[in-house]
Amino acid sequence: MPSIVEILESRGFLNDCTDAEGLKALAAKERLSVYCGFDPTADSLHIGNMVAIMGLKHFQLAGHRPLVLMGGATGMIGDPSGKSAERNLQTNEQVRANLAAQRPQFGRFLSFEGENAAKIVNNYDWFQSISFIDFLRDAGKSFRIGEMLGKESVRARLNSEAGLSYTEFSYMLLQAYDFSHLFEAEGCKVQCGGADQWGNITAGMDLIRKTRGEQAYGITFPLLTTATGQKLGKTEKGAVWLDAAKTSPFDFYQYWVRCEDADVERFLKMFTLLDLERIDAIVAEHRAAPESRSGQRQLAWEVTCMVHGEAEAAKARAASEALYGGGLQNLSDDELAQLFPNVPSVTIEMPEDGAPVADVLVQAGLTPSKKEARKLLQQGGLYLNNVQVEPERRVFTKADLASDTMLVLRAGKKRYCLVKIAG
Repeated sequence: MPSIVEILESRGFLNDCTDAEGLKALAAKERLSVYCGFDPTADSLHIGNMVAIMGLKHFQLAGHRPLVLMGGATGMIGDPSGKSAERNLQTNEQVRANLAAQRPQFGRFLSFEGENAAKIVNNYDWFQSISFIDFLRDAGKSFRIGEMLGKESVRARLNSEAGLSYTEFSYMLLQAYDFSHLFEAEGCKVQCGGADQWGNITAGMDLIRKTRGEQAYGITFPLLTTATGQKLGKTEKGAVWLDAAKTSPFDFYQYWVRCEDADVERFLKMFTLLDLERIDAIVAEHRAAPESRSGQRQLAWEVTCMVHGEAEAAKARAASEALYGGGLQNLSDDELAQLFPNVPSVTIEMPEDGAPVADVLVQAGLTPSKKEARKLLQQGGLYLNNVQVEPERRVFTKADLASDTMLVLRAGKKRYCLVKIAG
C-alpha cells in the first residue's frame, strides 16, 4: 500500500513537505495525528476549504487521525498570510456563531467514529486561560525577530502599502503555539495547510524542537486556481459555499459542470474519492468527446453527493439536464425558481380553455403588443419550457406547466419570463 505522502502526491495535494522521506518512515511505523486549522471568518465553509479537508480525508482513509482545529481564538485576530490588508476583527460572539455553523459541515467529509476518529478542537479552549506574560515567557522567548521577518508572508505585508500591525505579526506565534500544544496534548506530529501557511507551519516545528527537543513535520497543499487563473470557488455571484442556504445544491452542481476541460482531471483527483484508474477512464472518455462534458458531469455528481447527499445531487442533476438538455417538465416550483433565480416573473389568470399566446406574451413583457407577439411566433422565436413553439399555436393551457404552477417563456436566445398561474 502506498504511503500517505505518495497518495497525496499522486492526487495533486502535495505542494511541499518539510521531510517527505522522514514522514513516510514515520507513517509506516505508527498512526499519525495530523491537524489543519480553519478560521471561522464566515458562517459556512466554502469549496476553497475543501482542498485541506480532502487532504485530511486521505490521511484518515490511510489509517491516520485527523484533527480539525477551529480558530476560536486566532479567528478573532486574522492570519496575514496571503492577505493584502488587515481583516476586520471579529467579536467573540461572531466567532462562536460561525464555529457552530461550520462544525457539522466537517462531518460530511470526515468520520468521527472508529479507531482513527476525527476530532474537532478549538484553540480558544487553551488560549483563554493563558496570560500575556505567560505566553511571552513560554513561547515568545523562543522566537527571533530576524527569523520572523524572513518569513515570506511577513515580508510581503511589510513591503505593502497596508503594512503589518503588531496584532497580525503575533499571529505566527499563536499558530506555532497551537502546534506545540497539540503535539503535547494529542500526540500530533504533522500540520497541514495551504501553501501560504509554510511560514506558520515551520514556526510551529521550530517551537516544538526548541522547547521539547522533538521533530515534527509540515505539509502544504497548493492554492488552487482554475485554468483561467480565477481563484477556486470565486464566481460572479461570490463564493461557492457548502451551506445549501448560501449556495443551492443546483448552483453548487453547476459550478463543477461549468469548469474548464483543463481542470477536469485535476479536480477529479482532488475533490472525489474515485480511484485513479477510474479517473483515468473518465478523463479518456471526456477527451474523446469534450463537447459532451461527461467529465464535468461526473465531477459535479461526485462532489455534490459528498457535500449535499445523493438525493439533493439527483435533483440538481435532473434540473441541470432539463435546463440544458431539452424541455422543462415535472419540476417543483422551488426547483424551477432555482433554475431561473434572476428571471422576471408575472402572475396571470388562465381560463380552463387556455390563455391566448399573444395576451400572455404582452402580460409577461416579452413583446410590447399582440402584433409583435404574433410576429415573434411566426418567426419561430418563441420557446415554451425550452421547446420551440410551433407558429400555429394559439393558446397556452395548464397542461403546459413546467412545474406545479409555472411555465417558462423565452423570446429569442436570452429573454426569459416565469409565468405563474394564479389560483
